[in-house]
Amino acid sequence: MSIKKPAPPPAGTPRPRPAFPARLPSSGGPAPAPARPAPAAPVAGSAGTVPARAMLAAMVHKLQRQGLSHPAVIAAIGAVERHRFVDSALANQAYEDTSLPIGLGQTISKPNVVARMLELLCEGHTERLGRVLEIGTGGGYQAAVLSHLAREVYTMERLRGLHERARANLRHFRLPNVHLLFGDGMLGYPQGAPYAAIIAAAGGEAIPQAWVDQLAVGGRLVAPAQFGAGGQRLVVLDKTRTGVVQKVLEPVLFVPLKSGIS
Repeated sequence: MSIKKPAPPPAGTPRPRPAFPARLPSSGGPAPAPARPAPAAPVAGSAGTVPARAMLAAMVHKLQRQGLSHPAVIAAIGAVERHRFVDSALANQAYEDTSLPIGLGQTISKPNVVARMLELLCEGHTERLGRVLEIGTGGGYQAAVLSHLAREVYTMERLRGLHERARANLRHFRLPNVHLLFGDGMLGYPQGAPYAAIIAAAGGEAIPQAWVDQLAVGGRLVAPAQFGAGGQRLVVLDKTRTGVVQKVLEPVLFVPLKSGIS
């Protein structure tokens, strides 16, 4: 199966946007308002039925005790109910600090890993980020959180089953600034470039050059990368007018970055 990319538009015409779920204003316009969280859904717990919002608040407080301090990231994580992105059989575990399976050999990342990467992405910013590219949509959880942190979110998934699952999960939230894309994440999405930030949920042997090329000057990339026998480590890459500055941080464990679609 192949995916066709649209031909470049004639000079002077607006850059096309993906159609899901609604047409957006240009990136220079005002940021669309994030969707208001849905009413609390009950989640069965060991002591009976516990409001999901209470469990979510407890998860956010735990993340803060672990070091999360960026106000916008705290608010964004607190606005998205994580249990909506896992199977109902796993809903009781949705607010624990653990990764959970979402099908096709993929997982939803641990809350503290999501918080850490988003805080790195937003470091030094007090306003919303501009256009963000996410590699690896998964079930759509991180894209939903990013919708509260960025004006536009382009999120790519190479597995058709997960792409459709994320579409179903995110439909509930009605997020007008999130664009779901089915395609090879290693190639990025040049039609939406340049990006103020790029974040990846899979790690390869190196950061793909396509991502670096599509990152705006002044932008930041946060992704795992493989460092030989040392395993994966978190990488922060800042693109400046004079080049690229890379920092290698703590060990992490993500699914391997793969090319192609399936």
